[in-house]
Amino acid sequence: MNPGSMFGAVLLLASVIPGVAQAPAPILTSLQQTLVNNEKSLIEAKKRDDATFFKRTVSDDFTLVGPDGQMLQGREAVDNLGDSDLVELMPYDIKVMPEGDDAAIVTYDAIVREKHKEDEGPQPRYQHFTSIWVKQQDGWKLNFQQATPTRWGDW
Repeated sequence: MNPGSMFGAVLLLASVIPGVAQAPAPILTSLQQTLVNNEKSLIEAKKRDDATFFKRTVSDDFTLVGPDGQMLQGREAVDNLGDSDLVELMPYDIKVMPEGDDAAIVTYDAIVREKHKEDEGPQPRYQHFTSIWVKQQDGWKLNFQQATPTRWGDW
């Protein structure tokens, strides 16, 4: 390859690379930012299995659907929200969809990793989470959450 051709190839690559870069993150409304922060706090509480946080944060009629498809309600759901075996839960592509002034859906994908358990197979590494938050007198409460296993590359 002669020097002129190489220089041309470098210029071509330099002009293409900026177009491949990701678009800047959208600007969130105050409501969206509040709910993203709430969800991130929930994730951190899950890692610590923080029962006090869960009692303060979930609604009285909370429902949880785990990655196994099992639906739990009330106290049983709250007791299963935390996971002391959780090593990693890394969310990405978080979206907030307001449903009026008093409810919103938060959805995201996550990489999940748990401590190995001898008597169980591995948890799905990639999961999609959907949460429903409702505004009550004392603030935003988690009313519903579902974790759905996904395979990398399915989306």
